[in-house]
Amino acid sequence: MSENQPDGKKQIALNIVSGKSKHKGFGAGSIDLNSMSPVIIDRGEAKIDVGAMHAKSKVERGIKFSTNKEDVPNGRQVWLVWVAVDRTPEGRVYGGATACEMLIDDEAKRGWKILADHVNRMDYALKRRFMLEDLGSEDKAALKSLLISHNEEWWDASPEELKQALEG
Repeated sequence: MSENQPDGKKQIALNIVSGKSKHKGFGAGSIDLNSMSPVIIDRGEAKIDVGAMHAKSKVERGIKFSTNKEDVPNGRQVWLVWVAVDRTPEGRVYGGATACEMLIDDEAKRGWKILADHVNRMDYALKRRFMLEDLGSEDKAALKSLLISHNEEWWDASPEELKQALEG
């Protein structure tokens, strides 16, 4: 399909990431992921890994994924946490956060994840929901520490629901 469109016609494209705010008209309704950050929690350490946006985080590279957990008997648990940043009249806050599980076996180069679950949970974070109950206490502490160190003002202004979800 040619990139060239006849003069006067707008190119039809799927806009996933847009720098425009309050976008109206052609392409309205596209998903704006500018306020979304993927965090990987692995071995008790939480890091922002933008590659996870396209399933290419550092831990995912070179891994062949299956939807069958039994295919990865020696996998270690790794979490992908979608964190949405919201703008309020008072400033920015962590407005949504959802955790998705993966199993990774580096030696066998095998992994397990349910991509549909990862996409749905990204959507839930965009809709300003918190789903962090599956994280263990070490993982919660790592995520809390990362969020505070990234921007303590955002953490302080964030909903109590997030703060309670990351306690213990």
